[in-house]
Amino acid sequence: MSELLDAVDALLARPDTMPPPEIRARLRKADGLTQEEVAEVFGVTRVAFHRWETGTAKPRRHHLEAYVRLLNGWADKHPEAMSDPEPTRQEAG
Repeated sequence: MSELLDAVDALLARPDTMPPPEIRARLRKADGLTQEEVAEVFGVTRVAFHRWETGTAKPRRHHLEAYVRLLNGWADKHPEAMSDPEPTRQEAG
């Protein structure tokens, strides 16, 4: 059983597992940051970061681990951003 649990932990710890693109943006916005601000920290252009966030490109390995760490930190800090927003009255009707 211990080997199975270790294997499950290894899957959970994979550095390349990211939330869906729409949640990535929600997490960043929940922390009050712009794409430009985050891109600057990573040393990439805003366009490159935008592609990561929208899922049209995947960060290279050294950026990927750091980006996943950032996303996980935001998810811990802003759990409400991880769920789908409730539809507005107009959308529901």
